[in-house]
Amino acid sequence: MPSLRTYRDRIKSVKSTRKITSAMKMVAASKLRRAQEQAEASQPYAQAMADMLSRVAKNVVINASSSKLLVGTGDDKRHLIVAVTADRGLCGGFNATLVKAVREQVRLLQAEDKEVYLVCVGRKARDLLKRSFGQRIWQSFTGITGKSRVEFVEANQVTQFILEKFEANEFDVCTLAYNKFENVLSQPPVLQQIIPFDLSAEEPVQQDNKKEQSEKVEFEGPKSPYDFEPEEERILNALLPRNIGVQIYRALLDSSAGEQAARMTAMDNATRNAGEMIKDLTLQYNRARQAYITKELIEIISGAEAL
Repeated sequence: MPSLRTYRDRIKSVKSTRKITSAMKMVAASKLRRAQEQAEASQPYAQAMADMLSRVAKNVVINASSSKLLVGTGDDKRHLIVAVTADRGLCGGFNATLVKAVREQVRLLQAEDKEVYLVCVGRKARDLLKRSFGQRIWQSFTGITGKSRVEFVEANQVTQFILEKFEANEFDVCTLAYNKFENVLSQPPVLQQIIPFDLSAEEPVQQDNKKEQSEKVEFEGPKSPYDFEPEEERILNALLPRNIGVQIYRALLDSSAGEQAARMTAMDNATRNAGEMIKDLTLQYNRARQAYITKELIEIISGAEAL
């Protein structure tokens, strides 16, 4: 049985840990409020941008002169995955869940004989993915997520790097992987294709209604009743690169808010677990102390009777 001093040291250590986790919980809660406001403020703009591009693209006749950001390179052999995680840990399974989804996507594409490359945004993505795919990581960006405020200029660095690689014809399809911030308890991983622009992702059609939907579209005639000035091609050439930046910025904001929410939840659970451990250790300490007292009394009584 451990000595009383051992129990006291363990209780003291757990109490110190509880103070740290409690402080980290409060700091995360404070950062979460600001990050959540910023993430929620960006969502309407990002959604409106995607909807506008969808409406414009439906009026465009795709030909050889169409933007490659809309029609692609004509192949899907080379894939680029942009993985967005946190720079720090102690946030539960926030980083591990996203990295697991990225690994599954990479292996799925490799099984189809695709070439896969990675861009890591966040130290955790780089550290966890380089063990298995170190040779496939083109670039890693750190120091962007996890701050009190994420700036668009920082997201634009990632955007410019991706666009330069695409203009150099080094990949065909780009997918953005990040944790979508739904609420404090839910940050599921999301894989969003951003190059070429995915029209089907904006208005998904269920399998059972595909035939009815196609017939309805044929009957109604043109998909978009809008007239655009200037020409649709010029609008797309201006908005498609900006849309990539907006979607990446939105992913960074969602990831930043999700990180703080996950850390707050993890530290809350750790604080509660530390409290329960202190109760258990205190109970064990009292039992051990009572056993030592009983043992000493027995020795004193036995010694007195022997005299």
